[in-house]
Amino acid sequence: MRLTILGGGGFRLPLVYGALLGDHAEGRITHVTLHDLDAGRLAAIARVLADQAEGVPDAPPVTVTTDLDEALRGADFVFSAIRVGGLEGRAADERIALAEDVLGQETVGAGGIAYGLRTVPVAVDIARRVARLAPDAWVINFTNPAGLVTEAMARHLGDRVIGICDSPVGLGRRVARALGADPDSAWIDYAGLNHLGWLRGLRIEGRDELPRLLADPELLGSFEEGKLFGPDWLRSLGAIPNEYLHYYYFNREAVRAYQEAKQTRGAFLHEQQARFYAEMRRPDAPALATWDRTRAEREATYMAHNREAAGAGERDACDLESGGYEQVALALMRAIAHNQRTTLILNVRNRTTLSVLDEEAVVEVPCFVDANGAHPLSVSPLPLHATGLVCAVKAVEREVLAAADSGSRATAVKAFALHPLIDSVTVARRLVDGYTSVHPALAYLR
Repeated sequence: MRLTILGGGGFRLPLVYGALLGDHAEGRITHVTLHDLDAGRLAAIARVLADQAEGVPDAPPVTVTTDLDEALRGADFVFSAIRVGGLEGRAADERIALAEDVLGQETVGAGGIAYGLRTVPVAVDIARRVARLAPDAWVINFTNPAGLVTEAMARHLGDRVIGICDSPVGLGRRVARALGADPDSAWIDYAGLNHLGWLRGLRIEGRDELPRLLADPELLGSFEEGKLFGPDWLRSLGAIPNEYLHYYYFNREAVRAYQEAKQTRGAFLHEQQARFYAEMRRPDAPALATWDRTRAEREATYMAHNREAAGAGERDACDLESGGYEQVALALMRAIAHNQRTTLILNVRNRTTLSVLDEEAVVEVPCFVDANGAHPLSVSPLPLHATGLVCAVKAVEREVLAAADSGSRATAVKAFALHPLIDSVTVARRLVDGYTSVHPALAYLR
């Protein structure tokens, strides 16, 4: 099988290749094509992958190209992990939002909207090319905002595009470990949108163990989300929210922490990765060791501002282990390619899963996966507080899609103004002015 990875010069790509090297099943990936617009980044990541493959029998060969059509032809699977505007764009998103006292995080609030507005047109072009050049390929979307981008691509690829995120998996594993259970044998009751979901139950041998966790303050405060949100708030919710909901439940504290920080997350990553790619231009640089050192620093500082605002301390060592989104992608690919039926939490079209949303809305829910793709499973209705957030954010996503389709500046303003974390039409207008002034990819808004 042939795998094409779009955004193949991206820093996290070796995680995916490492997972492929560990896959020894019959019918595994036999060739990997990396596509990126930046030939220098492609060359750097190709060196890291070559180091990873050294001494591994039958390691899938890797080719690189800057020609998108060439990359797509003959693909069986396409991983889309693009970043329109790069990390420099992410840093600008954060800076402009924080100047208006609103959140600039890349998937939540103003930053997520700005990122979506410049990414959706590119993602739609990719979807159309896949439909024309590789109509039988399955597209697995890594690109953030994952739910929004997957919904945009689904309008052209239908159910052959599936979005993935490792946040729900990581949450489920942490809760299972806190309960002393095997994460691989637990059933996670989870529902919502990407980066806006709640774990409402965790079943072990048919018994829901979440009430036991919620009743034990010490146990509840022993893992990442308990430290981030606090046991009292989790008991009030009667659920464990995705860590990204910290931006909603503690918005003022999060914005203040970002404003007081020496640099935003995007600025940190931009500088860190610039050093990595610059170092990789040296022929004698140890590629894999350089990448691994940079990755460890990146993971240790994940959501650092939020943890600082919550007094949560440093991340536990178990939260830094690999086995995240790359393992979800591999499990999804295996299930489809070999009909290895499994259940995964994915971003797919809703159908009738969440009754408050229409059939085409992309949601993040448990899915049964087989050779015919991912099929959302029935879940219990969301509580009213969650329904309100989900409906509000989905309405914003729809306005982003409408703005990207029409090029309407007024619709883009509407998307910003309707978001729960942006409380002013005047601020929304200033945000659109600010973003269009620095992002060439938003020149289509008029």
